[in-house]
Amino acid sequence: MNTKIISRYLQLLRKTNHYTQDDLAARLDISRQAISKWETGTAIPDIEILLELSKIYGVTINDLLEPKIQPQKITNFEQISSIPEIELREILGQIDIRSLTIALMGASPKLNHLIEKLFPDIDFGGLRHAIGRIRIEVVENMQNEIISLINLQYYVCI
Repeated sequence: MNTKIISRYLQLLRKTNHYTQDDLAARLDISRQAISKWETGTAIPDIEILLELSKIYGVTINDLLEPKIQPQKITNFEQISSIPEIELREILGQIDIRSLTIALMGASPKLNHLIEKLFPDIDFGGLRHAIGRIRIEVVENMQNEIISLINLQYYVCI
């Protein structure tokens, strides 16, 4: 269970159904801060709330915990360069810089150059140096997580 994907999906469902965090909190009789925690991945709703959310959004609890991302438009990390730069900057701006730097350690020089152009204030070289050596599995996992977030945010079937 990937809490980042779940949190992004809960946020997407809320926005798609035109609820603010305050609106949804009132409907569920909980605090807005609880919803904020779900959407930042700090917490996951308990089973009773998941049941209510599934009724509100017309999906199953399983769909909430394992969102269906179909069709995947982005299947490998290098394909993120096909996303318009404004949208790509917005998406990647939501990812912590260390995670993005790790993902870029396995990317082509062309993609690294693009990301450095999108975020000119970030010293990716210095961050790579500070991180040091890292296992390829960690790089691949980070790339896959970013791919999932992109597919979820822009290509999810609701």
